[in-house]
Amino acid sequence: MSAQPSAQPPADAAHVARAAEIGRRVLDEVQRIYIGPDETVEILFATLVARGHALLEGVPGVAKTTLVKTFARVLGCSFKRVQFTPDLLPSDITGTYVLNLRDNSFVLRRGPIFAQVVLGDEINRAPAKTQSALLEAMAEGQVTIESETHRLEAPFMVLATQNPVEQEGVYLLPEAQLDRFMVKVLIGYPSEEDERRLLNTHSRPVSEPATLLSPADVLRLRELADTIHVAEEISDYVLGLARFTRTHRSAYLGVSPRAALNLVALARARALLHGRAYVLPDDIKHLAEPVLGHRLLLTPDAELEGVTPRSIVGEALEAVRYVPAAR
Repeated sequence: MSAQPSAQPPADAAHVARAAEIGRRVLDEVQRIYIGPDETVEILFATLVARGHALLEGVPGVAKTTLVKTFARVLGCSFKRVQFTPDLLPSDITGTYVLNLRDNSFVLRRGPIFAQVVLGDEINRAPAKTQSALLEAMAEGQVTIESETHRLEAPFMVLATQNPVEQEGVYLLPEAQLDRFMVKVLIGYPSEEDERRLLNTHSRPVSEPATLLSPADVLRLRELADTIHVAEEISDYVLGLARFTRTHRSAYLGVSPRAALNLVALARARALLHGRAYVLPDDIKHLAEPVLGHRLLLTPDAELEGVTPRSIVGEALEAVRYVPAAR
């Protein structure tokens, strides 16, 4: 029995192959500008196709902003950047009504949230009230300003960055907000080969990234991803991983049902970008840590013992076995 939506017909092989070709072209074009691991760009693109949002964590100077700007340009989506600071107000993100002196009426001055790809730079520098201005947009694709609801143009994606080493003047994202991010991507220092390439090409002019897609193309990819087959044993495997985190002795809080849904949705998108009309266990294993890791809360004793969310996800992958369907 398939876990895919019953209203969706099976994926067409030719369409899936075309989507995989599009994915390769997007990755190649982004990496012409951004020097870093292939996997990082692939996860971002799969997250967009899976209707998710991404939290990028890395020290300053590893090209997080360059990655996001290039990504948006290649997709042909509108892009806005919000620099989070302690004095930033929610209305600075969503917008506000201002008086039009010509006719004494109030008109909406739209904030940067009214873009298709929104970069929240250093999101943990703003207090919780300002951070929460993103929640409605991330969950429902809309914002409410002065009791009026405004739909955001699809596709809509929030890419937020944060610095893991800063401890002063920052506000940790609450668990409910972390759970809204489909993935947390760790962006570390480049490899020796990548950094050498960076040094050799930094002073050379590079042409602007080409626009390869349109918002309509992204929406079609999303519809196609919904048709990717998820077998019942794959769903059982995901449920096993989720339940393992909820019963682990070092976990104060395991992953939510939203995490399991996100893992399946992202696996569908990854399968599509790899040219498959079905999800494999390897898709789940490959994506488990970026989808599940940031949603785990540890007990105080576990933190003192040096246990990490990543290690718990690793234990889950070791302990929970994928059981193929009997033939």
